[in-house]
Amino acid sequence: MSRKEDVVIIGAGIGGLTLALSLHQAGIACRIYEAVPELKALGVGINILPHAARELSELGLLPELDKVAVRTRESIFFTEHGQFVFREPAGLDAGFDWPQYSIHRGDLQTVLLDAVKQRLGADAVVCGARCTGVSQDDDSITAHFVSPEGEKLPSVQAALVIGCDGVHSALRKQLYPDEGAPRYSGVNMWRGTTVWKPFLSEASMVRAGWLDVGKMVIYPIRNNVDGKGNQLINWVAEITDPNPAIRDWSRPGRLEDFLPTFENWHFDWLDVPALIRASDAILEYPMVDQDPLPTWTQGRLTLLGDAAHPMVPRGSNGAGQAIIDARFLAGQLKEKGLVPEALQVYDKVRVAATTQVVLTNRANPPDTILREVYERTGGKPFERLEDFVSQEELQAISDNYKKIAGYSPAALKARPSFL
Repeated sequence: MSRKEDVVIIGAGIGGLTLALSLHQAGIACRIYEAVPELKALGVGINILPHAARELSELGLLPELDKVAVRTRESIFFTEHGQFVFREPAGLDAGFDWPQYSIHRGDLQTVLLDAVKQRLGADAVVCGARCTGVSQDDDSITAHFVSPEGEKLPSVQAALVIGCDGVHSALRKQLYPDEGAPRYSGVNMWRGTTVWKPFLSEASMVRAGWLDVGKMVIYPIRNNVDGKGNQLINWVAEITDPNPAIRDWSRPGRLEDFLPTFENWHFDWLDVPALIRASDAILEYPMVDQDPLPTWTQGRLTLLGDAAHPMVPRGSNGAGQAIIDARFLAGQLKEKGLVPEALQVYDKVRVAATTQVVLTNRANPPDTILREVYERTGGKPFERLEDFVSQEELQAISDNYKKIAGYSPAALKARPSFL
């Protein structure tokens, strides 16, 4: 037994790092144990919606985020023919007290990691320690580790262990050893980033097309990356496919598997195939989730983020829900102490909330707007969209998702702080 901790966090992703900062803010000692030998800025673009930006603001991180991210100004929808469908303001422009950010996942992780090292110390994150499971009694819990080579490492005893170890969580597997395979949505996606000239408002999040004929999500995640005013543009291509890709966030993708679907998407606001071809790298991933669990908690162990509630990425909400998990959990531990009862309150509140998000992302995420237009128009160009669907109907779809996900402006402003 090498050491004793107050709280052991398994995983140095967005959820684990946010939890460490939140526990530090609450005066609770913790340490993160991460499987990889070295943390690197991986991934592509994600969105931080205002409900999550509020939590990062309370951690004092917005100035650092503004250095590396784009404050999103609008969400805008088009058909596969490039015809305008719907627009609504985002973030501060929508009346929120907090911005919406479009950001490279690696940039967000770096901001969080730098803050952890600065505030908690350089030894706050232990790399090269993969958690294989935990054992516990009434008074403590012990996390067990192996090295990247599979050699046994010293175990660590703590008051609590929080599993932030992602979609391949060993701790989720320990809690639910007979859980079924991931649920494939029937859609594969390809993702990349491209240095490109600004388009539309220069801070627009675009959704275009529909899954049956190809759908794109496109938005800038860094400003003026080359001193010439060009932005780093994140794009996601989504296509229905009966055969799921391999569930590996770092798996390379191939142009020939999806580019033909978008070959004719030459719009006055963007040349989509040219954008895709200019990408420096392409990643492939299946749109999968897991059925919501009845509980994430057993004694002194609980789960957080993707380990707890992996969801299909159709609501810009995965990272945001992990951030909210972390802040709510830290608030409960500050109030009740490092006891299983605090985990039970966290579990009851956050399981219910994220279950709604997971199921809504399956059935009626914001891009349902595109489905409605595609189905009502038969996928054909139109002269007047209002002959098929009204702007009020499309607004209602968006408002319903905000309500379920917990980030309508009024509700967010009225909610007390978690910490």
